[in-house]
Amino acid sequence: MTTQPLRTECSGPQTASVVTDLPFKPQLVKAVFRDVTSLHVSRPATWAAASVTRTVLTEIIDAARSAAAEEARKRLTTKDLISAIDRNVEVVGVGSSWYLHSPTFHGLMGEVRNADGALVSLRERRGARTPSGVAGAHRFEAGVRMLLGSRGVRAVPAMVRDLDGIASVFLTALTRDAAMVVREGGVKRFGTVSLGVPGQPAPAPLLKDPLLALSTRRGDGRTVGGDDVLAAVTMQLFGDLRHRAITEAAEVTRNTSAN
Repeated sequence: MTTQPLRTECSGPQTASVVTDLPFKPQLVKAVFRDVTSLHVSRPATWAAASVTRTVLTEIIDAARSAAAEEARKRLTTKDLISAIDRNVEVVGVGSSWYLHSPTFHGLMGEVRNADGALVSLRERRGARTPSGVAGAHRFEAGVRMLLGSRGVRAVPAMVRDLDGIASVFLTALTRDAAMVVREGGVKRFGTVSLGVPGQPAPAPLLKDPLLALSTRRGDGRTVGGDDVLAAVTMQLFGDLRHRAITEAAEVTRNTSAN
């Protein structure tokens, strides 16, 4: 799957080009942060979060586009969305809290039983409170339609609604984890495991992995920075999608920080 290259050249200020390229605008990202935390949010953080959300939605849309192309269609349906998620394990968990609230996924989530073996109803699994990411999904429609157009496809209203919801709950989870990184001084929720064979040399230290450089935070404890968002990406995504999201977001923040 391919993603659109970032445009870094422009006749005017670079920041104008970067913002134009991002379907999910910094103002929207800041609104999501306000829903999640009272911490101050830096400009690089908002652009990084917007870039990551674009990368994730592009991955899903391109996979859905491939599914539709097999039937010679350019208009995406919810069937294509389900196919896109089924085909790519890297996006299975993206926006998972939205799946419980979307008719598209009813009957596809499997059964959940409590400790007594009783079936847990969908209403119980949703909980009494509607998550802010679900409640605010409508704010993402313009960005989703812009992104669909940039990929050369259209989508039925139900598909647009699901992409709105996935974008919203993903960005909400990303911002929540970025705020947690600030509060905890780094990525502390996960440990590391090294596998070794008796009699064989120990494996190389994991700190050589550049992603783990994000696990130790620098900066004050009152502001969410761009690196905090990148650290949150390591908690939300994995595989090639994680690498691409971090690479593209880092490029965006470099371009904006240079101005």
